[in-house]
Amino acid sequence: MGSSASFHQVMIIGNLGKDPEMRFTPNGAAVTNFSVATNRTYADAAGKQVVETAWWRISTWGKQAEACNNFLQKGSKVMVLGHVKPDKRGNPRTWTSQDATTTASYELDAETVKFLSSKDGADHAGDNGSDEGNPPGEDIPF
Repeated sequence: MGSSASFHQVMIIGNLGKDPEMRFTPNGAAVTNFSVATNRTYADAAGKQVVETAWWRISTWGKQAEACNNFLQKGSKVMVLGHVKPDKRGNPRTWTSQDATTTASYELDAETVKFLSSKDGADHAGDNGSDEGNPPGEDIPF
């Protein structure tokens, strides 16, 4: 019996929690990391509206990393398409925080980042497929 290939891709839309941070690998490749908060709103059993927030750690590479570093800032709205970077067991990455509690992180390697806010942070009304809000001269995805 042949092996079957599997594939996963995740799309999130949310806002940056802080300004992006860019660094370079020893071979000179640009890497930019940033966090994105996504919200889900639902009504609980009593009918009260609940907002659930998930935080995602995003890594971008190359020209996309440079564009994200130059044009995104805390509060920017983005759509990120990428794949999850799990731990060795296939789960979210976990670590022990300074207060000795176990903390988990959802991490994505971005394949596409769509800027949904202008550089000044103003949200655009919906994503109509235009490049409005993307850096001038840059074609997203890279």
